[in-house]
Amino acid sequence: MITVEEALAHLFALVSPLETETVPLVAANGRILSENVIARRDQPPFAASAMDGYAVASDAVRTGATLKVIGEAAAGHAFAGTVGMGEAARIFTGAPLPQGTDRVIIQEDITRDGDTIALGDNMDSKSHVRAAGADFKTGDKVTAPRRLTPSDIALLAAMNIPQVPVTRRPTIAIIATGDELVQPGENPGPDQIIASNSFGLAALVQNLGAHPRLLPIARDNVASLELAFDLAKDADLIVTIGGASVGDHDLVGDVAQAQGMERAFYKIAMRPGKPLMAGRMRNATMIGLPGNPVSAMVCGHIFVAPVIRKMLGLGECVSPRQTAILAKDIGPNGPREHYMRAHHGPEGVMIFDRQDSALLTVLADANCLAIRPIGDTARSKGEQISIISL
Repeated sequence: MITVEEALAHLFALVSPLETETVPLVAANGRILSENVIARRDQPPFAASAMDGYAVASDAVRTGATLKVIGEAAAGHAFAGTVGMGEAARIFTGAPLPQGTDRVIIQEDITRDGDTIALGDNMDSKSHVRAAGADFKTGDKVTAPRRLTPSDIALLAAMNIPQVPVTRRPTIAIIATGDELVQPGENPGPDQIIASNSFGLAALVQNLGAHPRLLPIARDNVASLELAFDLAKDADLIVTIGGASVGDHDLVGDVAQAQGMERAFYKIAMRPGKPLMAGRMRNATMIGLPGNPVSAMVCGHIFVAPVIRKMLGLGECVSPRQTAILAKDIGPNGPREHYMRAHHGPEGVMIFDRQDSALLTVLADANCLAIRPIGDTARSKGEQISIISL
């Protein structure tokens, strides 16, 4: 058996970032920016008023001064004239500052009588002017790689970027295997169960920014597995579920190798998820996950997610970890790294008592995985532990 760290190193060596494609800005949210993007204009493109008030020259500002209002500036409608000494222009938020002015007196600090304003005796000292290019300037960069957020989309729009270079979404073929499986909504026989892992993994894949492709269940025979692999031949990553162990009905490894898979590893010193294999099959990477529901989902978070992130151009990063406080005592760990379902709340990390790899209800109640290193000693309440948020 190899360690989780060694398995991830093998997996990272099997994949590379995918190619770049260009998408409209409206379709770029959540995508991975693959190349730096350059601003095409300043923001604001001109000195602009930050408040409603009157644009004046700073030299004209003194308590009790009277100024003649000679025009008006609004957002999208600049005042074309020049404001001289003893003059002011009515201005609204976002409007360009008229020539001859460098300050805005807010409307609360003046008294207006017809076309004349009188400055008060307790004026705000701020200029209330947004300088040209105060937010960003032509040539400023939005750097790649990054997963684009709604805030990024707003920034790119302001930079006048209508199309965005992003990494192509990888296609992930998901193949559940086993004679015991039927699809949700079907009527299982007395010795059958519902296929759940494939749907959970498809949701995980979709959240990561990839395209999941759920293939028909592959039965425990060579012909069915060969058909499944043929249907997955144009995928970037093939994820099989079950059939990767060494039992008489576990045929995935043999069929995959007959199809040309070059196996990188098999079996990992972890719980849950010991029977896990990976390799290259034609132009795709293949990961064979264990069949137990929780094992498959945990391995999805620990192995599949980092592989997809690298394919998207986000580098070789393990699933993000953080440190938290234990909410109760826990016993020692054994010879495999253990990813324990737990809940992180105000009192700390509560590790669930039931850790059987078939219990999806426990996984659904968990919001994190508590990580126990190989041979970890007993821990007391209040000690720190590493967790991965789910």
